[in-house]
Amino acid sequence: MVRDGILYALGLGIVAALLWTLTSMHVLVAIPVLLAVFFLWFFRDPQREIPSAPGLIVSPADGLVTEAEWIETAGGGRLRLSIFLNVFDVHVNRSPIDGVVTTRQHREGGFKNAMNPDSVLTNEQTMVVIDGGGYQVAYKQIAGLLARRIVCAVTEGQRVARGERVGMIKFGSRVDVLMPAEAVLKVKTGQRVSGGSTVLAELPAGSPGSGLGAVSI
Repeated sequence: MVRDGILYALGLGIVAALLWTLTSMHVLVAIPVLLAVFFLWFFRDPQREIPSAPGLIVSPADGLVTEAEWIETAGGGRLRLSIFLNVFDVHVNRSPIDGVVTTRQHREGGFKNAMNPDSVLTNEQTMVVIDGGGYQVAYKQIAGLLARRIVCAVTEGQRVARGERVGMIKFGSRVDVLMPAEAVLKVKTGQRVSGGSTVLAELPAGSPGSGLGAVSI
């Protein structure tokens, strides 16, 4: 359970108690009680089985794969994958690989629907780049129509483990992942994935990072 859920639930519990004291009306009291239950459920943080085989890149988020394509960037070819999170998904984000955070950048922006392709350019977002030793994987936490807060819990120079909790986006959003172009895709568009446990791609044997191990979280 993410601490925010407990705080929201406690606050709404106090509101419910005050309403009952002042009005004794079940209907009014039910509103904050139901909201408290929703927040406890929304901020859930289930344990995940983290794959331990070398060379794997796992999903940083729960949600629906909406795009999977090879693109050209200033740094060369990359495999890009987009994951859309709706309000019913677990919103805790996890590290896709084991490595060291080399970049953490936050950019202010708007709050378009995260399903809109333009959201990756215009919406508020945080980008994190992880050096896995000879290769890099980046992920972007992109705010959506309802998401108004991005929580990024890592800093530059920090070592993270595959599947480790690295933050969250509140209430519907999108996470993009940029991987080496030689990575072999293991999912397809329209597939649902789970943060930390679903393998998005695998580095071919002999490529940088294909011999790295992983830590279970």
